[in-house]
Parts: sequence; C-alpha cells; structure tokens
Amino acid sequence: MTVKGLMRASSALTALAMVAGLSATSYAQDDVIIVTGSVIRGTPEDAALPVDVLSAEELARLGNPSPVELIKALPVSSGVIGDTNQFDSRSQATEGMASVNLRGLSPQRTLVLLNNRRLVPAGTGVPFVDLNLLPAAAIGRIEILKDGAAAIYGSDAIGGVVNFITRSDQEGFRFGGDYSFISDTDGDYTLQGSFGHQGDNFRLMVAAGYQHRSELLAMDRDFAVQDFEANPEGGWTGGGNPATFLPLGIIPGVGVAPIGGLRADPDCAALGGFVTAANWCRTQYTGFDALVEEEDRYQIWGEMGIDLTDNVEWEISLLYGSDEVPHYRTSPMYLLTQAPSASVGGSPSGFIVPGNNPGFIQMVTENPGVVPAGTIAALFPTLLFRPLLAGGNPAFAGRPDDLGSAVGLRENESFRISTGLNGELNDTTSFDVNLTYHRYERFYDGYDSFGDRVQLALGGLGGPNCNPATGTPGVGDCMWYNPFGNQAPANAVTGVERPGAEPNQNSAELINWFFVRGSTRLETELFVAEATLSGETGWELAGGSVLYGFGGQYRRETYSAAYGDNNNIAVNPCRDTPVSGNTTCDPQTGAWAFLGSNADSDADGDVYAIFGELQLPVTDDFNVQLAARYEDYGGQTGSTFDPKVTARWQISEGFALRGSAGTTFRGPPAQQTVNSNVTSLQVIASSFRPVDVFGNPGLAPESATNYSIGALFSTDNFTASVDYFRYEIQDTINTEPLSGMVATLFADPANCTDPTFDGLRERFQFNDGGGVAGAGTCAAANIARVRTEVVNGGDLTSSGVDFILNYDFGDVMGGTLNTGLTATYMLGNELGDETVEGVVVQQGFDGVGFMNFQTTAYPVPEWKARGFFEYTVGNIDTRLTFTYTDSYRDQRADLGTGPFAPNPYIVGNPTLMQGATIDSQLTTDFNLLYHFGDATTFSFTAINLTDEDPSFSRQDYNYDPFTGNPVGRVIRVGFNTEF
Repeated sequence: MTVKGLMRASSALTALAMVAGLSATSYAQDDVIIVTGSVIRGTPEDAALPVDVLSAEELARLGNPSPVELIKALPVSSGVIGDTNQFDSRSQATEGMASVNLRGLSPQRTLVLLNNRRLVPAGTGVPFVDLNLLPAAAIGRIEILKDGAAAIYGSDAIGGVVNFITRSDQEGFRFGGDYSFISDTDGDYTLQGSFGHQGDNFRLMVAAGYQHRSELLAMDRDFAVQDFEANPEGGWTGGGNPATFLPLGIIPGVGVAPIGGLRADPDCAALGGFVTAANWCRTQYTGFDALVEEEDRYQIWGEMGIDLTDNVEWEISLLYGSDEVPHYRTSPMYLLTQAPSASVGGSPSGFIVPGNNPGFIQMVTENPGVVPAGTIAALFPTLLFRPLLAGGNPAFAGRPDDLGSAVGLRENESFRISTGLNGELNDTTSFDVNLTYHRYERFYDGYDSFGDRVQLALGGLGGPNCNPATGTPGVGDCMWYNPFGNQAPANAVTGVERPGAEPNQNSAELINWFFVRGSTRLETELFVAEATLSGETGWELAGGSVLYGFGGQYRRETYSAAYGDNNNIAVNPCRDTPVSGNTTCDPQTGAWAFLGSNADSDADGDVYAIFGELQLPVTDDFNVQLAARYEDYGGQTGSTFDPKVTARWQISEGFALRGSAGTTFRGPPAQQTVNSNVTSLQVIASSFRPVDVFGNPGLAPESATNYSIGALFSTDNFTASVDYFRYEIQDTINTEPLSGMVATLFADPANCTDPTFDGLRERFQFNDGGGVAGAGTCAAANIARVRTEVVNGGDLTSSGVDFILNYDFGDVMGGTLNTGLTATYMLGNELGDETVEGVVVQQGFDGVGFMNFQTTAYPVPEWKARGFFEYTVGNIDTRLTFTYTDSYRDQRADLGTGPFAPNPYIVGNPTLMQGATIDSQLTTDFNLLYHFGDATTFSFTAINLTDEDPSFSRQDYNYDPFTGNPVGRVIRVGFNTEF
C-alpha cells in the first residue's frame, strides 16, 4: 500500500467516533470525500480535519435511532435536549424538539448545517437547531467536526459542527418504515419514502418522512413517581392542594390577624399528600405529567440540479417540516406567586377564605378542633397554595386518560429554501454562489390563574356572569370556589377516594373563568448570501499543489415574540386588570399569578464576513491547513478576527499525528439581545418560582482558543486514535445562575441589610412586597419572583481525550467479526466566577462529574463510552452495542463546596444522601439486519435489551432527562426497500 493510500485508510477510522467503531474497511470501501471543515471543493479525507462520518447504512446497523436516541448515546455529546424536561429552565417549552450538544458546552455552541449551509436556531431560551425537523428520509450521511470551526463557518461553531448531507445521487425509489414496541404506550412508528433520478443534464430528488411518538405517562414508570420520603424533590411541592393554611380571628386592639400557626388541610393525607412534622401539607404533581409526549412529525424535502453548461450547475432545495404535540401535560394548576390586589379584598400575604365559604364550613364541620375557637376566616399564604392539584382539574376532564392534567399545544414549523450556482471556471478553479432563507416558527400555549379572580371566587363572587359590585356571594350567577381538600372526591392519579367522597364542588365554568389560556409565538428567520472560490494556486510543494479557498458571506437574523392577550403585559398590565380594567399600577406585574406576563418583542441583526483558507501539502507525509475569518456584527457587538491552523504528519506507515490551534467565537443570538424577558420556572426553597430571564442589548461575542493534538495508529487488523482537546472560552454568553444568586444573598441574614448586596436584593420580589423589587421580607422562603439576565459571564475551559479503537478479526466461522470502542474522558470543565450586581454569586468550579443543577453548566459525566461486536455472515448482519455513562454527583448535597448551595432536604439526612451520586449506567442494544438480495432489508432491534431504568437522580422525574432514557426496553422492527 502506498503512503497516501495508508493515510486515507487510517484517516477513515475517525468515522468511528460517531457510531462506536465501525470497521475501517467499510469506510475505505465507501471512499467518502469529507468536506465539513473546509471551503475547498474536493478536500480529501486524509487532510488534517478531525471529521467523523456516519452513513445511512451505518444508521441502519444501529437500528435507525431517532435523533434523541442517537445524540444521547454519542460519547462526544452531553446535556441533550430531547426528552420531556419541563422543570429545567434550559429545556422548558422545548417539547417535540431535539438538540445536539458537543462536549456538553451547550447546544448553542454547536453549529448545525444541512448540505454545508446554515440552519436557523429556534427562538427558545437556549437557541439551538431542531434536529427533529431535518429531512430524515433524504439524509445520506452525517459528518461531525469535533473542533472549533469559526474560521470556516463563523459564529456558533465553538464546540464543533454537525453537517447533515442528503443523497444527491439517488436513482429510483426508496421506501421504508419501522414500528417500536414500548410498554405502556401505543408504540412509535415511522414511514419514509424518496425518489431520485439522474438525467442527462439534471438531477432530482424528493423525499417525505413521518414519525409518530406515543405518549408515556409518568405514572406508568415506577421510578418516575416516588414517595415523599424517597425523594422530596420528586415532584412534591409545599405549594399545592390540599394546601397549608393559617386560621384568622379577631384580636382585640389588632383586628383580624392570625390565631394559631400554619396547619395542613385535614384531607392532605387522604388525597395522597404528605404531612410534615411541622404540620404542613406537601402534594405531588409529576403524576399528572408525561415522560414522553405524544408527537407527530412530518418532513418534505426536494432538491434539483440543472446543468446550465458543461461546467455550471444551478441547484435549488426546499424543506418543509412540521411537528405537533397535541396535548402536552402539566400540573392541573400552578402555584400562586402574586398576592391578590387590595381592590378585590386580598391580603399582601395571600388569599383570604371568608368563614361563610361552603368549603370552609364543611372543613370545620368534618374536622372538629382543626382550627382554634374564634376562627372567622383562613389565609392561604401566596407561596403555599394553588387552587387545584391532587384532585385534578375538572375543566380538563374527558381528555386522554382523564387525569385532570392541564394540557397545552406545541407546534413547530420549519421552511427553508436554498438555491445557488456552482461549478468550474476553469480546470483549476471552482466556485459556489448561494442564497438560503430559513424560517422556524414555534407556537405553544398553556394556562395560568388570574389571581384577583381567584380571590373573588373565594368570596362567592366568581364566574363569568357575576358582577362583583352588585352581586351577592353564592347567589344567582355568582359562584363560590372551594379551596380545601374536600372539593375533590379522589386523587385523580391514583384513584384513591377521600372518605365521604362526593362530586367535585368546583365547576368547570368557574375554573375556566379564572384559569385562562395564554399563548406564545416565537419566530426566527435567517437569510444567508455567500460566495466562494477554491482551487489550485499554481504553487507546488513537495506533496503537491497548494489549494486555496476564499469567500464572503452576509447573514441577516431576525427574532420576534408575540403573546396572547391573557399573558401580554400590554393588555393586562395589572393584577386587577381582568376584573376592573385598571391599567395604572406601579409596578406593572401582569395579571397571571405564576407564569407571568410578557411584552411582544423583536430584534434583528446583520453580519458581514470574509474568510480564506490554504491547504499546504508540505510533503507527501505532511499536510497543513491555514484558515482565517473576519466577521462584523456592527453596533455594540463589534467585529472579530479568528485564525486557525491544522496539520497532519504521517510519521510512518502505521503511525500519524494531527493537531490544530486557533480561535473561535460566537456572536449573541438576536433573541438574547432583546431588552425583554421570558419566564422560566425553577425550584427555590423546595417549590417552583417564576424566574424572568431578560435579554441584553450590550452582549459582546464569546471568544475561544481551541487546541487539539492526536495520534493515529494502523495495522492490518487494528486501528486506533487518541485525541486531546481543549477549549478556552472567554466572555461566555449565559444566563446568570439562579442557584448561586439565592445561596449568596441568603447565606447570612445580614446580607439583606448590607449595602453591598443592595443590587442583588433588587433582583428578588418578595411575597409581601407588593411586586416591588427588593421590598418585603427578605427570606428565601418568601421569594415570589426573580430577575436574571443574559450576560457575558465567567470563562469556561473544557478539556478531555477521545479514544477510538477498532479490531477486525477477519474470517470467523465463515463470517466476519469486528469489534470497536469509542470513548470520551473529560479532564475538566472549569467555569470561572459569575458575578451579579458586583457580587460573586458562583465561585469558579470544575463541573466534570457533576449534574450542575441551576448553574451555568450542563451535566458532564467524566466518562462516556460506546463499544460493539459485529458479526456478518451471508445475508445476516448482527451487532451488540454497549453504551456506558459514568456516575456523576448532584452537587446540591455538597454543603459548602465551591458554588454549590446546600439542599435542606438532603444535607444531614443519611438516607437522602444516597441519591447524591447518580449511578453509572451500562445498557446493551442488539440489532439484526437481514438482506433479501440487494434491494430489501429487514431489521430487528432491541434497545436497552435488559430493560434498565435510568439512574436515580433527585429531580422531579427521579432521573436526569439531559442524560438518561425514560422509556426502558424498545423492540423495533423495520424494513427498507429500493426499486
């Protein structure tokens, strides 16, 4: 074999990283020309580019995994958005979407391309490209560049690039599909078809795909809903229903005031709640949720190329994708974090139930002695109460499975058109001129309470036809709302009836009056105009001709957010606006009591770039690539210049070195520069609170310095590679860490009056502060709302080692046997200090091996690995695949270490400390392919063959959705045929 041929074969082993080691022989036979990472047409795969390749054939060998299944299993990827994860701010409102997160650096630091051209990120809180709406039926291969690539591609490529390449050379029809058997669901299934034709002077391909994902309820997995004693963080809230209330009486000289302390609703335990030693009621909400939402996806793809001359082709492609989650499940109702206004008789501390409320009368009558003598009313403190929970929501009765969950709609729509001219100006010069437009639209809705209407209903003046000014409580069109446990006949999830059960006392009509629908529509658009030239310079080096590529690019990015009337602060600016029409409150906090209200917003930005590249074959054995890019954002963002050098040296026939060094950057996405907010829901003091995340027009670009060095080994039967990587990122764009803000301000009661902490305290609204920032009783348990911002934060340094091993046993019992392993070992994920209002709220720490809850990092296990054994004989191809994820730690259990705030339910409790480590997990997949001739293939796949539960984590669903898989064993059968 020639030296150059050996270089090609050994380079092919880099493809193993994507699929845990397919044989190098198969890659050499495919003879794939790798283009990701270079603008020079025809870049050979033995260039100095660390690119991994996965073909459609290799996906079939893995059982045609969904994007979420594939990306979660990759050792190079951590912290993946894709499974339902509504309780983490980084993934809220992303149902039906899927991301890729190379190195765990955040999905927004991985650039995703389709046929080497950009895709628009969604307008979510963490911007990322939705993999679910890419044209799966048309994909011929996936290329992953595991290195920073801003010098070639521009912003967002700090962590690397994932490039989806369609089958432009298809001839004839392809049709296939599969069905997945998953216990306790109706199963998942896919169908896809495509047609391609290669004419004398044109080519054509059209493809369509459909995927259905069935709902998996949390209550159908034993690990997902657990007792309070096993995991108080597992969906248990102190602000539920049945709730905790405070008796009120008349104290001479004082007036109406609390008499006696807080106490649990007498029906708390009967309806499945847990009464604490302090006599508070805690109730469970995740039983109303789904671990996997029902989902329907469609993609339609078309591409055509026409030869205008012998050397020039015009091409055009169209993509349409749609995704719908028809009934996303969530809690029957949400916590009330805004006290009702004085105009409806509310208290600054919460919601008042008068003594003539029928539910109050029934509660006192059925439970003698539950309240002190002289009790005339009850107060439900704002942060300890929601109108409905354990008994379900009667307004949603009759929905699928009839749990009484509140449900919402999620819809995603993607439209992309790309066109251009490419070809050859002469024998040594190629060109490409293209235009791309991509729009991604996401719509979602949900429900929340108008708090002032809740207060009116507690006083018997509720309902759409009741006039509070003239009506009589409970008479005619005026209705009572019963807030006590006796309103519900049974726990809606478990079906356990309350003693003396009777029909639900709160009508759907009344609930629909104060628990109202809101909607959000987010739209992002991307327009790209680009032109490149590449070819031979005419200079010759010992290894061949010097190649060049250069070009220019213009991008326009736009973002818009529009909200429905109920959650639009311009329509309902005050708590009492829906009741009285008042719009003159200060501050304007909106009428929604939990999720909060938002203002319509939009942003746009223009980016100009020029870039260039040289490939220098210094000798037959030594190749160098030089690249640089200048990109200008204008305005406050400014410009950036980023160079990069990569090299490869074939030292001997079986040994080569490669490496790279360069700078990369990421400009601020348009939606993060808007001076308005989105609202996330995050746990503070054992209960969810609304946290507003405000954009920042003054964001600067992130910048990074990247290094890598690797060695490649090859013999007749064995290939291997070892690559060290390091990312040093400055001015990271991230959201201020809530956990650190809370832990810092409330670490010492004196901080609440220390002027040093004034700015930090102003970020908090307290329950008794009337919505004024910083006003009220400064205590963690009294937090009603928090303001956070997107900022340029501390530095981030990430480093590790990639390993790839592959061994070909050759002929074994008449067949061929191959085995391989790919693994990533993280050496560090070191974050710098995070500062809010001049106060360090998160000290620098190394996030490797931690869950990194409510910090600026994602879960990053120390080790991730995937290995396989593949045996092929005749028409049968079988494979066993093993996927390993190392253990990592829930840092909340580590009192006083680094930036980590202690969790009061874990620290000091030996039983609960057992959940501080999220155990390692090893799963096994089996796949069998049977080829009926050359045209038809049958497949049988068992994913998670031994039906392992995801490792326990002290989170709402009792596992980590960024890392684990909640469905258990999946049996998939499929077929594919060509004609």
